[in-house]
Amino acid sequence: MIGYLEGSILKKDDDRILLLVNQIGYEVLLPVNVMQTLAGTSTGESISLYIYFQQTERQPKPVLIGFNLEAEREFFERFISVEAIGPIKAVKALTLPIRDIARAIESGDIAKLRQLKGIGNRTAHKIVATLQGKMEKFALIRKDELPEAPQVEDITEQVLVVLIKQLGHKKSDARRMIADALTRNSAIRSPEDLFNEVYRGEISP
Repeated sequence: MIGYLEGSILKKDDDRILLLVNQIGYEVLLPVNVMQTLAGTSTGESISLYIYFQQTERQPKPVLIGFNLEAEREFFERFISVEAIGPIKAVKALTLPIRDIARAIESGDIAKLRQLKGIGNRTAHKIVATLQGKMEKFALIRKDELPEAPQVEDITEQVLVVLIKQLGHKKSDARRMIADALTRNSAIRSPEDLFNEVYRGEISP
């Protein structure tokens, strides 16, 4: 079973990364609250993740889910013990910092829990009923210091230079390609991601 991975980012998507570890690429799903902490990273950078590994008879394909801290992975294991919350649903639900979710559970804050993606009123009550009184440790997790996102203007300028000076595109065409890419994906936070989106747009039929 895989419990920890350390390597370099090969590719970033909206909800997962491809992590290169000893010449092997591992696809790792990341909750939103973990992906946000990687907003300032780009391909080639080294990171480390604690891994929740799932493989069952009903789901023979291994699923790897990554976390920054061992305590976050432990919280995840508690969270999926709630009835009707499986690993995939839990990954999508964790849209708030773990410490905030833990504090909402301890205080019985149903409204806060309903802010989690896919969590309705009934499930929020189940979460509190199952986990309340068991979340003190996770409520003390450090507050995430999210990296400041680079300015979009800086990103586009870097890609614009490459398209014009290195790849020979006209300035007007390069600006159109970049604008189209940002329209398709407004969450772009690095020149590499923007260039990849431009490429995808130009090769798609």
